[in-house]
Amino acid sequence: MFSIYKKELQSFFFTPFAYVLAALFMFLFTYMFNTGIGDMDSNVYEFSFAGIFYNVIFYFIFLVPIITMRTFSDERKFGTEVLLMTSPVNVIQIVLGKFLANITVFLFMIAGSSLYPIVTAIKGEVVVSQLICAYIGFFCWGAMYIAIGMLISSFTENSIIAAIVGEIVMFAFLFVDDFAQTGFIAQYPKLQSALYAFAAQPRFEYFSQGFIRLSDIVFFASAIIVALVWNYISIERRRWNKG
Repeated sequence: MFSIYKKELQSFFFTPFAYVLAALFMFLFTYMFNTGIGDMDSNVYEFSFAGIFYNVIFYFIFLVPIITMRTFSDERKFGTEVLLMTSPVNVIQIVLGKFLANITVFLFMIAGSSLYPIVTAIKGEVVVSQLICAYIGFFCWGAMYIAIGMLISSFTENSIIAAIVGEIVMFAFLFVDDFAQTGFIAQYPKLQSALYAFAAQPRFEYFSQGFIRLSDIVFFASAIIVALVWNYISIERRRWNKG
């Protein structure tokens, strides 16, 4: 698994890819940070970092498919999938190695944002517990989207299609609770409850308020596991079909 992990990291960090993504994320975070300061009604330095993360999520959805779109689609496109499948590592190790590499890139992207709470703590005051919860919630959300993006990438050899479909699916997860609140869905309480069960946005709101609920952790962990297992089934099925 480490060999797959190392290979994936090299494909990110030995090219400008990871650095461009990190720069884009920092641009978004800086924009939200400055907007938060500009929207203050007084000279009192009061705004929530959790609120910044909450707003960044909307734009971050555009970046996640860029991270994951090449995960399996490029292997199929350039014919390296056969070499990957015949390597000593099994499919589980392949999926986990690629997932951990994508997570590492994700952590690299958000690491720079820690500069802002540090500067704020020097000049003002930061609610540390709320900040930690916001980071945990943002990480859980990002890890779930990465697992979903990898799964979509395993279905096609076209990375552009993987990115577009990934955007659609991730936006669906973002706004599923808003859709459940529409008048049409409200007529069907059972359907509405089912849609709420898949809503990730309200769960992040609890993290942004400084609360960590076991149910929310279980939700994100379950979504990640389901996506990775389905990813494994997708790759394993294709390997058997070729074999």
